[in-house]
Amino acid sequence: MAAALLAVLAALAALSAWSEGATHTHSQGLHITEAEWQVLDAPRFSAAPPTQDSTALPAAWQPAGLPHALPVSLLRQAAAAAPGSTRTSWFRLSTQGLDAVHGPLALYGARVRTDGTVAVYADGQLVHAAQQQGPLWNSSRTPLWVPLDKSADGKPPREILIRLEHTRASQVALSSLWLGPADALSWRHSWRQWLQLELPAMFSAAFLAVGIFALFVWLRRRHRTAYLLFFVLAATSFLRGLHFYIGFPIANDWFAWLTVNSLFWLVATVHVSLVVLHRRRQPWLTRAFIAVTVLMGLLTLPVIATLPNTPRVTPLIYVVAALMGSAVALAGSINAWRARSGEAMLVAAGVALCTAFGAGDWLLQNNFISPEGWYLGAWTNAITFSIFGTLMYRRYVGAIVEVERVNAGLAERLRAREAELELSHQRLRAVERRQMLSEERQRMMQDMHDGLGSTLISAIRSVEHGGMSDSKVSQILKDCMDDLKLAIDSMEPVEADLLLLLATLRFRLEPRLEDTGVALLWEVQELPTLPWLDPSSALHILRILQESVANILRHTRATEIRVGTGVEGDGVQVTIDDNGQGFDVESALAEAHGKGLHNQQRRAQMLGGKVAWESGPAGTRFTLWLPLESAFRAR
Repeated sequence: MAAALLAVLAALAALSAWSEGATHTHSQGLHITEAEWQVLDAPRFSAAPPTQDSTALPAAWQPAGLPHALPVSLLRQAAAAAPGSTRTSWFRLSTQGLDAVHGPLALYGARVRTDGTVAVYADGQLVHAAQQQGPLWNSSRTPLWVPLDKSADGKPPREILIRLEHTRASQVALSSLWLGPADALSWRHSWRQWLQLELPAMFSAAFLAVGIFALFVWLRRRHRTAYLLFFVLAATSFLRGLHFYIGFPIANDWFAWLTVNSLFWLVATVHVSLVVLHRRRQPWLTRAFIAVTVLMGLLTLPVIATLPNTPRVTPLIYVVAALMGSAVALAGSINAWRARSGEAMLVAAGVALCTAFGAGDWLLQNNFISPEGWYLGAWTNAITFSIFGTLMYRRYVGAIVEVERVNAGLAERLRAREAELELSHQRLRAVERRQMLSEERQRMMQDMHDGLGSTLISAIRSVEHGGMSDSKVSQILKDCMDDLKLAIDSMEPVEADLLLLLATLRFRLEPRLEDTGVALLWEVQELPTLPWLDPSSALHILRILQESVANILRHTRATEIRVGTGVEGDGVQVTIDDNGQGFDVESALAEAHGKGLHNQQRRAQMLGGKVAWESGPAGTRFTLWLPLESAFRAR
């Protein structure tokens, strides 16, 4: 991003330089590259007079080419006396060769450098006067633009005087000038104004806005120091660039102190950011930078003024800042190379580039290079913003990629764990199935042994001893057949539905009841499911109900059996009513031959339910109550 920004900047600067160096054309006006020049001593800065005739000035004019920039002796300038002693540089421009133009005229210059007032006279009349605030403010970066009025006869002015006041030890600079139609020259002024001031100001404001956003992020996540450093970078970079494009309504000495020292703050912050980025502490270098920063802040403090923070001394202060920036770039490059960190190398390259831009501004400001050049220091904000914005963007995208990678890893681990669980579940189901088959086999064997087997053995012994009639044997065999059918029916899947189990019982009972002439009335209703109803429990229920029907057929001489269902409390109940002769329930339970009733009670208790009998002359009602949720399990 920084490289692309630099390429765009270089292209714009080359285009502007080509356009400003174009030869004289009728449409663009007169390109003035020659002037006459002289310097006069003055006791102090003074307001520009309203009129000034060039013939009233000393006849000491010297030819001078434009751009004009005499070399500056920085040491002599810094050691010069107080700025009460001043000079005035005069430039006299001839407009000969300017064709007749229509519309308003304007005078345009890329740059004027002075630490005093700037005044422009057209044919002796003051047409422009600006109180410059020195190179620490925006004067030398603001292109000269002076609208001109034509003379009374409608012709362009014949002569133009430019008056530049400055301190005795400093030197002025003046770029080449353009004189012509305002419409034709306005684009030059707007182009340089936009590239030199307005566009960098937008970058600086955007950098500060993003920095403030980073500050709020840091306030919520105090352990992320990078966000705080980003805000400090944005703030110090913004303060550093104030003198490029902002006229602040405060005293010049405090403004100068702020803008000059913010450069040291910025360099120190970049160094700390590199240390955090490299994760390589350099305590001696960090302490040295902090010491230099604090020392320069104290020495240039207006209330102390050990080093007067003025245009006479500031260029030497900038040398210290340039050395400090070079040291930061060098140390950052070495650490980046050792750490094999592309991000750290990018930051170090950005620091070096910003230092080079600052050095170029320093050379331009002190007349070591042509005043036609460009101030690139204003673009350091854009470079810093681009580099650290790129780092923040890479960190943000990297965090997203890391989250996606972690999520993908978690998803893969989850799929693997699900596969393991599915395999374990399949194994458990196989084990449970084998265990269930084994238990069911044992249950059936036990049930057949205790029920069907015991009955058959008793019948065999009775037949062998001749103590049982044929009808009795037939009855026993029928009971054995019923037991076998019940065992088979209990293994049918009923899906926790008691009604489905009762339907199976009905299917078995109806033929037998029809043979005995007993009518079966089926009056069941919908019931909730019983989650605990398994084959073992189903067999108990069938045996309980079968025993009840068998007792009716054997003892009551009933002609009608009515089967019903219903919901009772937190359970369901099955009722069997008959119209036969009743019996004494208590006596039957107390007698030894009431073993069948006791078996019904025992089986019901194993299911967590209960049985009850209500008997009278008009018949008997048998009730089986079963819970919806059973705490017992049938065995």
